[in-house]
Amino acid sequence: MKSKIKLLITGCMGRMGKQLIKTSNKDKNVKLVALTESKLINKKISGIVPELNTEKAISKADVIIDFTIPKCTFEVLKIASKLKKKVVIGTTGFSKKEENIIKKFSNKTAILKAGNMSLGINLLMYLTEIASKALGDKYLSKVFEVHHKHKKDFPSGTALMLGKGIAVGKNKDFYKLLGKKFLNKKIFPYSKKINFNSVRKGEIIGEHEVKFSSGKEIITLNHEAFDRALYSEGAITAAKWLQSKKPGLYSMRDVLNFE
Repeated sequence: MKSKIKLLITGCMGRMGKQLIKTSNKDKNVKLVALTESKLINKKISGIVPELNTEKAISKADVIIDFTIPKCTFEVLKIASKLKKKVVIGTTGFSKKEENIIKKFSNKTAILKAGNMSLGINLLMYLTEIASKALGDKYLSKVFEVHHKHKKDFPSGTALMLGKGIAVGKNKDFYKLLGKKFLNKKIFPYSKKINFNSVRKGEIIGEHEVKFSSGKEIITLNHEAFDRALYSEGAITAAKWLQSKKPGLYSMRDVLNFE
């Protein structure tokens, strides 16, 4: 019989942390062995007392799932890479420099990083690359996203992922194509670069839209999420997939086996 994957969830009191606990408790192939939080909490959650991100906590697990903030992610990566524990990163808001540091950590252990864990979004990114390549430079593009009012970073990690998809399709450096980042605008312009508009309102889980325009026509690719379980189920699938992998930096594309 295949043994269960021992899982640690960081940021267990956060929105995604709570959702991940719920999803992992339903999965027969996963055993939740530890939870961590930035401050000590003197109560059991799912029968486990949350700890800080220490070697003691991280050594209990095979795979760590991290949906927190970059500072916490690096705390985890430092220890996990030393102990050769695998890490699924759903945290967003990393700088280019931080992305490079994550890449260095992946020389020591297997890391799967995705701005979005949903199957639909990863398919949308794949389609964005295909559309961008097919349409070429005659079409301008822009990315629009809506999230709940509690989300601090903008554009969302997913919107940036989609922007990278446009750049990959054009075979260009994403950071050179990065345009303006608008917040809560009703309308925003196309440009030769990729502009982003983020709206923060209500309790919306996530809406993303990529538009391509030639001036004569507009092509729109979009995705709407209305259940946070999408992301937690994707993250658990990623953790199970990552369990047998060698050191390296992986993405949901690897899990889903898109060409």
